[in-house]
Amino acid sequence: NKKDGWSTCTAGESPVNEPDTYLALRSGATGESMKILYSYEVNWVENDIPWADRWDVYLVGSPDDEIHYFAIVNSLMIVVFLTGAVATIMIRTLKKDIAGYNEMQTLEEAQEETGWKLVHGDVFRPPQSHPLLLSVLVGTGAQIGSAFFITLLASMLRMLNPIKKGQALTAVIILYVLCGGVGGYISSRLYKFCDAKSWKRCTIATAIAFPGLIVSMFMVLNVFLTIVGAATAVSFLTIILVFFLWACVSTPLVFVGSYFGYRADKVEVPTKTNQIARFVPEVPYYAAPPTSIFIAGLLPFGSVCIELFFIMSALWLHQLYYIMGFLMAVLLILVATCAQVSMVMCYLQLCVEDHRWWWKSFANTASAGFYLFLYSLWFLSSKLELVGVLPVVVYLTYMSMISIAFGLMCGTVGYLSCFWFTRKIYGAVKVD
Repeated sequence: NKKDGWSTCTAGESPVNEPDTYLALRSGATGESMKILYSYEVNWVENDIPWADRWDVYLVGSPDDEIHYFAIVNSLMIVVFLTGAVATIMIRTLKKDIAGYNEMQTLEEAQEETGWKLVHGDVFRPPQSHPLLLSVLVGTGAQIGSAFFITLLASMLRMLNPIKKGQALTAVIILYVLCGGVGGYISSRLYKFCDAKSWKRCTIATAIAFPGLIVSMFMVLNVFLTIVGAATAVSFLTIILVFFLWACVSTPLVFVGSYFGYRADKVEVPTKTNQIARFVPEVPYYAAPPTSIFIAGLLPFGSVCIELFFIMSALWLHQLYYIMGFLMAVLLILVATCAQVSMVMCYLQLCVEDHRWWWKSFANTASAGFYLFLYSLWFLSSKLELVGVLPVVVYLTYMSMISIAFGLMCGTVGYLSCFWFTRKIYGAVKVD
């Protein structure tokens, strides 16, 4: 082939490196520029490896696998410790307490009872402060958790490619929209248990509260990105499409879920609620907020902190995160940790005759989101080298969104676990 007077390699020939024929980099006799021809050869080999698996040769057997195994073992040790604590409460302490309570025959004996049975007439008293907000938060957390679980499941089944990070983000958004029925159902069941009547307000709040907060944060950030002409700015058309996705799919599904939630029977509890609320004595520091909130949030965050480093590196350092099986295991360990921490803290609270467990059970484990945000600040200061104010604002905005979603999911697990725990232990006690 000839081009511009130069002869390139013909078919069946390859360039040969001959040091004796190398040209010195100098200009011609009249000072004109010297032309240098660069060439290369590509040999295409066809194989049957799918595109999604082409990186396996670099990823399988990575030295980081040992760290992932260590993270799993670290999380399992926390779960084993908490399981032992919960088993001690459920099998030994509660069994002994329930047997003692059920053997009380005389009124004098009943009047001398102490501990968590004393609040049996108030433990299922609906929360007196902001029951609608609590129902919306729990329903939103259930919707987020469902979307995240299904996304990981799809990744494990190779329906999503971990190399395409945008595909995973798109899947999370679409699955969150499709899980709107879960959020509507959970929030409506809890709101109905609180004997509240503003069911339309609860449903609308469940549909717009969390999406509205996230979109507001994103829109403010996107305005600044557009002004500076950043490549990460989202077009107006994309925003319109996301809005229609929320308005035409997510919101109707929330209303459908709420319809079935309000049509379902009210959640039954084993004890009757007294007309007058019981006086709550002074609560020890370890069972009262904010101490209980900060203590309880440490363990759920600690169970995922090692794996979190790899996730953050994949998000912000352009590294690859490909072992979704590990991430699914960590998610299950996180759920178990949140549930067990919440039940232990709830038991300690009931033992000091504090029956106001509704908001505390949510806040205790939701504080893991606060620790996640603190971790993101450490990651920013030690691992990232961002130049300028706007990149830092972008990072903090996105990590705030992730921390809020993480906290809502953990808080929901803690709340629902405490609800199950209290129904279980008071259902085993004979109450007049």
